[in-house]
Amino acid sequence: MIIRDIAGLEAIYGTLDRVGEASTAKVADHVTPDYRRFIEAAPFLALATVGPEGMDCSPRGDRGQVVWVEDPHTLMLPDRRGNNRIDSLRNVVRDPRVALMLLVPGSGNAMRVNGRAHLDADPALLARFAADGKPPRCIMVIRVEEVYFQCARAIIRAGLWQAESHVDPKTLPTPGQILARMSEGRVGGEAYDREWPERARASMW
Repeated sequence: MIIRDIAGLEAIYGTLDRVGEASTAKVADHVTPDYRRFIEAAPFLALATVGPEGMDCSPRGDRGQVVWVEDPHTLMLPDRRGNNRIDSLRNVVRDPRVALMLLVPGSGNAMRVNGRAHLDADPALLARFAADGKPPRCIMVIRVEEVYFQCARAIIRAGLWQAESHVDPKTLPTPGQILARMSEGRVGGEAYDREWPERARASMW
């Protein structure tokens, strides 16, 4: 049975007024002191954006912390080196809506932020977020509209931080193998995989 409307959905899950207070009281329109501690402890987040071509969800990671709390209503996300597709950045300049999900290794809770963003390339601002002497090319400045924690069920079910749940990378296709098959051998292959660690080390920031 395909669910085609809110009434059908609520017939299964119930109406919004039946949601427990613990699911709603945690939502803030700014970064509280407790939420700041979570955000500043997170070295990784998933960034969701939307644009004319559709939606995008992109990983972001950094040394120590991935995003900075400028004030209770503003986050700063440096754009570190990547593949230059800039899908997320293209979206933000056309549609400012963003959503973040931050993870803290070892913690069962995820932190969620919804808001609106713009990109800033002011040299003085970029210099503040330099890593190994290399500034980012822009900063995503996020105006917080909602921030709250997500309960731990998903992370517990996944066993995300448990060593026994980790998958042996050798059982998965390598990026070089995937690229070679997708491009009919034009890019990728064993050389790509062999050279990747050094290439990544030299271009991390």
